[in-house]
Formats: sequence, C-alpha cells, structure tokens
Amino acid sequence: MEDTAAERNGKRHTVPAPALARWVEASHRRTLALVADLSDAQWSVPRLEHLNPFRWELGHTAFFYDVFVLRLLGAQALLLPGADALYDSFAVAHDDRWGLSLPSREETLDYKARVLRDVKRRLEGRSPDGEETYLYLLALAHEGMHIEAFASMRQALAYPAPPTACPPPDGGPLPGDVSVPGGTCLLGAQPDAPFVFDNEKWAHAVELPPFRIAKAPVTNAEFAAFVDDGGYLRPELWSRQGWGWRQTANANHPLYWERADTEWMHRHFDRRMPLKPHAPVIHVNWYEAEAWCHWARRRLPTEAEWELAAGGEPAPDGNGLGARKRRYPWGNEPPTPEQANLDFRCDGCADVAAFPAGDSAFGCRQMLGNLWQWTDSPFYPFPGYVVDSPYKEYSAPWFGARKVLRGGAWASSAQGVRNTYRNFFPPHRRDIFAGFRTCARD
Repeated sequence: MEDTAAERNGKRHTVPAPALARWVEASHRRTLALVADLSDAQWSVPRLEHLNPFRWELGHTAFFYDVFVLRLLGAQALLLPGADALYDSFAVAHDDRWGLSLPSREETLDYKARVLRDVKRRLEGRSPDGEETYLYLLALAHEGMHIEAFASMRQALAYPAPPTACPPPDGGPLPGDVSVPGGTCLLGAQPDAPFVFDNEKWAHAVELPPFRIAKAPVTNAEFAAFVDDGGYLRPELWSRQGWGWRQTANANHPLYWERADTEWMHRHFDRRMPLKPHAPVIHVNWYEAEAWCHWARRRLPTEAEWELAAGGEPAPDGNGLGARKRRYPWGNEPPTPEQANLDFRCDGCADVAAFPAGDSAFGCRQMLGNLWQWTDSPFYPFPGYVVDSPYKEYSAPWFGARKVLRGGAWASSAQGVRNTYRNFFPPHRRDIFAGFRTCARD
C-alpha cells in the first residue's frame, strides 16, 4: 500500500546526494549573483504590487530551505529565530513586508549561508530516499522562481542587467503555422516524472479537434503593427475586463516601450535600446495578448493545445496522434544550451527563429525558454486534484483567479521547466517575462 501511495504522489524518484548538493549550491550562487552588485540604496525598493523588499526576498529563499528541508527532515529549530514571523509569505501580507524589522543585509546573507551549510552537511554521506529527494527538489524549484523574480525586479527598477553568458542570438522571423491532428491526448504529468507540482497531477485524457498553431511566438514587429494601428484605443478589440484594465492603467503600448521619432525603443534593464523586430514581444499581459488576437483574427491556445503541440507526436503512419508523450519538446532529455534559452544563458530574448534544435515533433519552436507564453485557460485543478505536498499554499489559493502560462523564460531554471509545468498569474500582470503564441481561428 505504501508503494502505491508513493507512486500516486510521484515521489519515488531519487537523486544522489552529491548531485543535490551541487544543485543547491549552484542555485544559492545564482541568487547571490543577482543581488551582490547592488548598493545598499538599491536594496531599498518602493512598495509596489509586483515587488518585494530585496532583504525580504533573499531571506525568504533561505527560510524555505530552513522550513521545507531542514525542519521537515528533523531540525529542532529554525536557524534564524522568529523567521516564521518575517518570511512566511502566507502569514505576512505583501504590503506589511516593508514595515518588518528585517535583519540587515549582512545578517540576511549570513542566514542564507548558514542554511546552505546545514543543507550540504545533511547530504554528506547520505542516500536520500524519494521523499527526502522531493523536498530538496521542491526547495530548488522554489528558489528558481525567486531567482527569476529577482531578475524581473531588476528590470522593473531599471537596474543593470544580471550577469549572463552572452548576448541573445539573432535568427530572424519564423512565420506560419503547423498543423496538429486532433484526437485523444494526455494533459498533465505522469507518475514517473522526476518532480512535479500538485497542479500538474495527473495526466488525464482530453479530446481535441485538429488545430493550427504558430511555429513561434508573436514578435515585436507583429505587435508594433497592432499598436500603430491604434489597437490600444479601439475598445471593440478588448474584452470588457481588458478595456477596464487598459483605461485604469492608461496603457497605450507594452510596458517599457517608448516612441522615438519613427521607431519604437524599449528599456532593457538600465539601457534604452531599439526594439528588435524579430524578438518576441515580452512584458505584455493576458488582456494585451487577447486584444492582439482579436485584431489579427487569431486566438490564444488552450493549455491542452499548447501541451499537445509541445509534447505530442504524430502517429507513425502520419495519421492522427501517436501514443507517446515527450517530457520536453525535443524528447525526454533535459535542456541543453542549444535547445532553449534558459538559465540566464542570454541577456534577454533571442529572435523567434533561434534554437531550432529545440523544436517539437510538430515543428513548434521555443516552446520552452525565451519567454513565458499566455494560454487561454484559467488556472483550475485537474480532475482528482489533492493537496499532497507540504507546500500546501502553492496552488490551491489561486485556482480560478489566474491564467495559465506555459514554457519558461530566459531567466527560468532549466532544471524547473518541462512541457507539463503550469505557471499562473493574474491577467493584468505584465512585469513578468511573458508573451504569447497564437492559433488559427476555425
């Protein structure tokens, strides 16, 4: 009976302790690299919906390991007394975080270092079982999200770009659609997946009619045509909620865009740059994506369509769908730098035709990496959903109030992305590294 429960929960996968220790340290170093170059004044940020104080954000990443790894695995006390009252994101309201008596910058860095030390010590000479492995992978996934949040915060505050390996490659446009056959497909993760969140469970059959989906996300040039055609000023292109958001936000173009004479510029971190025409439009929210679709006579894919286009395969005879489902667009092996723009490999988004090695079986490019992609689907649980993770607040509080995004951005962790991963944000949020691809209307 225990084995059956473990299989149902998807927690039987194990990772050797040395590998876990390397991953934890690499994640720790990447987090520090995103704050180390900032002055004390830059660590102080205004109270805005999409920001957190840098000291709070950093302390929270340490706290998560302290609670969900060290304490759950037997530690008698937190390494920072009183940390629950400071860093528990569901006990401490967002706006209250600016009024907390947070540890200093040096004390916060020390807390992070002591947590790393104890996590690595616990792994020495051990062979973690499936349940213990799951907790380490959960903490790594959580820190990966906050690493991306640090990058997003630096963009919002016009701070210098974070350290990256290289400039984003060119590649040009990739117009056109691919055809995906209809039929019965599986939506969601399967129990043999190394790690999944509760909202990915479990793969279940859905029926989809045939559809056509874009080979690549919508580009800056394509979105600029909508802006130049007065798209932000035409209420017939917007839903009622979207038009209400546009008026309240006084939005006339994507976030960080500005007009300079006859061309569009954008702010990329602390630099003002010409808009790359064939890079994907980014920092647009769900309402903006929806309005563009109405203008272009297109539509957003459902998350089932997106996942099928990313992970499905055609039948061997070319008629209909095959039985196999890929973990990644290119197969079942984790991402390489040639397949996807992840892990801060590039300083921002590459052109949409870059990374052809990452194409899906149906010919869709950049299904993982470069930018998150809005879908038409609201964020709801899959059939049979149960809260079976110690991180009980990860999904359940947000069902029904958010939209699903898929894919992963250039600042996302390569270790965390997969075809079944479901990101979710309110439809008005456009500070995140998100854009969209579209489907042909019937």
